[in-house]
Amino acid sequence: MKAAVTSLDLSHFRSHKRAALSLDGRPVALYGPNGAGKTNLIEAVSLLSPGRGMRRAGAEEIARRPERLGWKVWAAVEAEGAPHEIETRAEAGQTRSVRIDGKAVPQVALARVLRVLWLVPSMDRLWIEAAEGRRRFLDRAVMSFEPGHAEAALDYEKAMRERNRLLKDGVRDAHWYAALEGRMAQAGEAISIARRAAIARLVAAQGEAETAFPAADLALGYPDETPEEAEGLRAAFAAMRPRDMAAGRTLIGPHRADLDAVWRAKGVAARDASTGEQKALLISLILANARALAAEGGAPPVLLLDEVAAHLDSRRRAALYDEICALGLQAFMTGTEPGLFEDLGERAQRFEVTETGGESQVGETT
Repeated sequence: MKAAVTSLDLSHFRSHKRAALSLDGRPVALYGPNGAGKTNLIEAVSLLSPGRGMRRAGAEEIARRPERLGWKVWAAVEAEGAPHEIETRAEAGQTRSVRIDGKAVPQVALARVLRVLWLVPSMDRLWIEAAEGRRRFLDRAVMSFEPGHAEAALDYEKAMRERNRLLKDGVRDAHWYAALEGRMAQAGEAISIARRAAIARLVAAQGEAETAFPAADLALGYPDETPEEAEGLRAAFAAMRPRDMAAGRTLIGPHRADLDAVWRAKGVAARDASTGEQKALLISLILANARALAAEGGAPPVLLLDEVAAHLDSRRRAALYDEICALGLQAFMTGTEPGLFEDLGERAQRFEVTETGGESQVGETT
């Protein structure tokens, strides 16, 4: 079953005053000089999924300058055997809105139409920086398996923000806390269950494949002992109120979870591996995610791989392309030189991205 973007149309998006791409489902190679607007194109695709996209940018940051007229991304997609049209936009000074097949919907609805995963250069330090990035990485994988995870995460975040406001204001009414903590506990249990199930799927998918990329053993961890079932979470939140009030925020819960990874063959923690090894582990997990979805009969995700080819030797680069094609994935890949994608041959569409006078131009090449 194929999942793909078949048309992409941008208006006043970053450096692109207007860009239109007609796509046939094959992998997409975008090449051109640094600063030409390649990453802007795949950022637009990342906004076909819930959240703030791969750059985590606010709506105002995305609008093309100097006009700042607002921006729009429109896409035709094939997902789960059905065509859909997705439009997401933000007028000047407004928040981002989403429409699917002409109907206004909340962002979380995007997770039920198209699964989008990405690797960007800033993630090269994922294993050695703060846990927040690893949680986001894991949660994108979880959403690809369980689209409802986005709604559970949103419910938890909303309730936690309200609880944090009470804590900062020094409110002591137990009834208010109990109501919010009940919502957090129910959503938190669902989040933890979905995360552990996704980790099990990723580990299994790595172990069942012969690949040029290393397998990782994964585990979900917490800085403190945190219950995962709803009743235990509810009791823990109540017991933590005095400490949380002193801190002005919620100190335990799923929002504090971390993803631990160990290179299976070497027994080395990901954080202690070399930069190249850490990148290879990330690619391995992305491919395992796609492999697991395919094995379960679901549509594979669309992959966004920014500058990925430049950080791989020729053997692993060719292996990555082979796996992408074998899995039937549509992957958007960027690079400065067309030669980086030579091993793809006729298996990919190619687009050259150039920049003239501050405006990006995109043209398909052969």
